[in-house]
Amino acid sequence: MYITQVRLHNEYYPTDRYYPFNIPTLRRTTLLTFKKPVAFFVGENGSGKSTLLEALTRKCGIHIWDTPKRRSGYDNPYADRLVDFIDVTWANGHVPGSLFRAETFREMAEFFDDAALSDPGRLSYQGGQLLNTLSHGEGMLAYFQGRYHVKGLYFLDEPEAALSPTSQIKFLNLLQLLVAGGQTQFIIATHSPILLAYPDAQIFSFDEGHIEEVKYEETAHYRIYKQFFSNR
Repeated sequence: MYITQVRLHNEYYPTDRYYPFNIPTLRRTTLLTFKKPVAFFVGENGSGKSTLLEALTRKCGIHIWDTPKRRSGYDNPYADRLVDFIDVTWANGHVPGSLFRAETFREMAEFFDDAALSDPGRLSYQGGQLLNTLSHGEGMLAYFQGRYHVKGLYFLDEPEAALSPTSQIKFLNLLQLLVAGGQTQFIIATHSPILLAYPDAQIFSFDEGHIEEVKYEETAHYRIYKQFFSNR
């Protein structure tokens, strides 16, 4: 375990009208406590899980790989300021880490492949293969297998986006292997009931207007899928 608590100082938010400070879950939650090396953020779109994940990444001093944003007619001066109103408690000092986003993985993989062609030793950090010679899902798994063996704090935003159910199970098996080594902590935003089934994980639900820890069977995702398959 590397981070044990996150405190949101919502009493000091500069506005209640603009994103992200108008998100109810982030206004009504003050403290999250991490007790397990794998924690999931789960909730409907717009509930704030990815927003908090990114702010935590920034607060932990971890670089965010992103694509340049186009200028738009709507400029929100508060968009990236949640990080200024959260504190993180570290167990034993800072460690390196990364943020994974499925939406930016392909461009990031191209950069890694270019670096590996110049320095073949770097291939060990991406599963021993050039990522863009694989399918999107295969490339992601190869990246996970190589990158997450390194000691660190890892944030993932919807890693299931390009993973088949079989690949999601492979990812769960990989998580178990990595966590058993005692050198990694994962905080994952997801919509996948398969990933949420990871044994002994903490699950934080963003669905009730505040963030609360729930059991797997209490998540809306589990209930919806169970009802759907029961009615087939």
